[in-house]
Amino acid sequence: MSEPASTPTSNKGPRPQDLDAAALRHQVRRLARAEQPPWLHAEVARRMAERLSFIKLQPARVLDTSPALGASAELLRLAYPNAEMLWHEADPVLVERAASARALNWWRKLRGAGSGQVAALPATPAVELLWSNMALHACPELPALLGQWQASIAVGGFVMFSCLGPDSFVELRPLYARNSWGRPAPDWWDMHDIGDLLLKAGFADPVMDQERLRLTWASPESLLGDLRALGGNVAPARFAGLRGRGWQRRLLAELDTMRDAEGRLVLTLELVFGHAFKAAPRLAVAAQTHVSVDAMRATLRKGRPER
Repeated sequence: MSEPASTPTSNKGPRPQDLDAAALRHQVRRLARAEQPPWLHAEVARRMAERLSFIKLQPARVLDTSPALGASAELLRLAYPNAEMLWHEADPVLVERAASARALNWWRKLRGAGSGQVAALPATPAVELLWSNMALHACPELPALLGQWQASIAVGGFVMFSCLGPDSFVELRPLYARNSWGRPAPDWWDMHDIGDLLLKAGFADPVMDQERLRLTWASPESLLGDLRALGGNVAPARFAGLRGRGWQRRLLAELDTMRDAEGRLVLTLELVFGHAFKAAPRLAVAAQTHVSVDAMRATLRKGRPER
């Protein structure tokens, strides 16, 4: 595993995955009003679900975190039809959307089934699978969240997740730079650094992988429409001024210069996938151990067979 990305020692400097909190709240409110989860999330959920076949464990309890926009509920039910399905949504704006999507059938209500909501992490009792689809790149405090995940999983259970990687939308960087528009996207955590954070959180055997999607559009308008459906730019270093119709016309013109040899507009998305297990905690072994004589005698008495 590679060394962690360099991070300034000052707390005031930029860190991996610095996000603008106000912009993130605005983005969440807008996505919560959409009829469907973002179009990309359903495709990524399908690809992540295909990886479940490589894991032999059959979890009895499955926790879907950030499910309102994750488009994963049906895939998890198909993968584990006998498991208890739970969900947790940290953002209050998205709780109602997640709850309505999991409305109980009438026959389940008659049987007294609960909503399956986990109000707060860590989850108790623990789960065997914690699932998170396309949510980590919107998490401002990833190390803390991974610690909550680790505490939510039973020993022998596993976590599986996906998110955007730092090489997403690389084609927009030179365009934004020459127009002094700041960053087109945050500096998201690198795949290898997420693996390091998993180890620090207490997970074992993290496996990280990536895929690159090459997306094409016929027009700048359709490109912007699809990007808006994914959310928006929440990088603190984005353009800070007000953007009017003049700026939008200029953006469309700049995007039109990105056509490839076949006349298509191209953007790359880096998808990061990962899973890791929760191993039994290791006992700390000191260089010297002090045992009282009385404690040793008591231990020896326990080991003697009765006469």
